[in-house]
Amino acid sequence: CTHYLFIVVVAVNSTLLTINAGDYIFYTDWAWTSYTVFSISQTLMLIVGATYYLTFTGVPGTATYYALIMTVYTWIAKGAWFALGYPYDFIVTPVWLPSAMLLDLVYWATKKNKHSLILFGGVLVGMSLPLFNMVNLITVADPLETAFKYPRPTLPPYMTPIEPQVGKFYNSPVALGAGAGAVLACTFAALGCKLNAW
Repeated sequence: CTHYLFIVVVAVNSTLLTINAGDYIFYTDWAWTSYTVFSISQTLMLIVGATYYLTFTGVPGTATYYALIMTVYTWIAKGAWFALGYPYDFIVTPVWLPSAMLLDLVYWATKKNKHSLILFGGVLVGMSLPLFNMVNLITVADPLETAFKYPRPTLPPYMTPIEPQVGKFYNSPVALGAGAGAVLACTFAALGCKLNAW
């Protein structure tokens, strides 16, 4: 019972953290920076809970089920905000599912080897989620239109960002998010496995 309660708590907290992850329309000036940070936050929240659930049940497929729980929780929360006029598109939240499927695939393909799950699963989730998360930038409402509909205070001069050269690979938010995510996700996958030995 405690294990299942923990899974629910982690899923709820994952959802709470990712509620604002991807709301680039409110971070128009910092869109690329926000994209990298939020991609990493979503990666870590997904993998720690999914790995825990996967190694707890020992059944390939439960990581995807965990991502589905996060998706449904987020839809409910976003739905309430959307009903109040919050400008957000529903299509963005299922981007966790394909990364979770890769985690399940690694667990199944390596015959439930936890070390392979941590290393290969962590790298795959860390590198794939920023790519899938690019769907967010494609599907959210037009930032300029939203900025006029939902005005916010102007940033002070010291907060005004320099326009990044996003066309170059080494400045790409996807590459940066994928690189950092791949390293950090392995650590969090190990944490997810370790939580089963408490």
